[in-house]
Amino acid sequence: MDAVIVAAGKGTRMRPLTDERPKPLLPVGTTTLLERTMGQCSPHVDRFVLVVGYRGDAIREAIGDTFDGAPVEYVEQRQRKGTAHAVGRAADVVDDRFIVCNGDLVLDDALFERLAATEGHALTVTTVPNPTEYGVVDVDWDAASTGTARVEGIVEKPDDPPSDLGNVGVYAFEPSIFDAIDRTTESPRGEFEITDSIELLLDDGAEIAAVEYDGTWLDVGRPWDLLTATETVLGELDGDSSSEQLIDGTVEDGADLHGPVVVENGARVRSGAYVEGPVVIRSGADVGPNAYVRGATVLGPDVRVGNGVEVKNSVLMAGAHAAHLSYVGDSVLGRDVNFGAGTVVANLRHDDANVRMRVKGEAVDTGRRKLGVVLGDGAKTGIDTSLNAGVVLGTGAATEPGETVRRDRGRE
Repeated sequence: MDAVIVAAGKGTRMRPLTDERPKPLLPVGTTTLLERTMGQCSPHVDRFVLVVGYRGDAIREAIGDTFDGAPVEYVEQRQRKGTAHAVGRAADVVDDRFIVCNGDLVLDDALFERLAATEGHALTVTTVPNPTEYGVVDVDWDAASTGTARVEGIVEKPDDPPSDLGNVGVYAFEPSIFDAIDRTTESPRGEFEITDSIELLLDDGAEIAAVEYDGTWLDVGRPWDLLTATETVLGELDGDSSSEQLIDGTVEDGADLHGPVVVENGARVRSGAYVEGPVVIRSGADVGPNAYVRGATVLGPDVRVGNGVEVKNSVLMAGAHAAHLSYVGDSVLGRDVNFGAGTVVANLRHDDANVRMRVKGEAVDTGRRKLGVVLGDGAKTGIDTSLNAGVVLGTGAATEPGETVRRDRGRE
């Protein structure tokens, strides 16, 4: 069995974090979104087929030719023409049953186990509270000869939903799906949709099993979703005592670690640092002295969190520095970001309303009461900079000393 993982999109809603990397390579916990998904598929498949496009060379370099001992093939989707078009790119290399998943989802292991164990074509469904906003699946619970519920149809965002079952967008297919993809026509939005291909399978009389799923389902599509993904993945770390901690790096005397904390080999936690998990401190990261790290936080490789710095519920990517007297809360800092001394992030509005952030030029309600800032790779702040809640600094953007920044900077 193969796993076809789609990792070709530009991730424009995730900018500036995707200016210089494909979205599936964004970090989550101790790995990346893509590698997490591949690891979940690994027990059930013999080979991976990665559909790449935007910055595909970065994915090839990160993953290589094998993963967990299984070979990795690459196919390219130069033009992003929809989900059916993406899956269809694998037709020349796949000749057995295969799982299909996007490389930017956070899901539970159990989903892949159930898909692999279900014979034939299979589609994952989950109960949704607002089915008019989803692709809704009509299911016959009694008709399948295998004893598994059978898909009877899919309707995109219907006014009168036939059920409250949403299409999760994770599938298992027999190779006959490729013939249906070849016959799929463009949708009104100008794309070739895999759901239309599935309708063609149904028209041909094919049975498609409905696999029920009630676990985590997170599409990491916008910058603050990366915080939610981090909270979810770090929530899987067990334990609330030092006996449950994974300490392979250096923790000096006088440093206090509480709850689930991972300190990777090559990382250092200096005396006077206070760390409240769930926290992951990656290899080469240096924390303290006298720093406070808490919440669901990931300090990436070679990150520096120095004296008098507090980091709460945030993701600091490789090489980011907050070395002196700063506060970073509910924020995402890209690679090689540098906070000047005294830089402070606001993560709460005075009116207590949800923080809004601009995505592709539009102010969007993030649904988060607490949300700080998003900084693209290489952004720098001058000393004593104040960054307002919801501010985005683009790749390479900078602030002057003493600035109060209330609007986005350096974005198209």
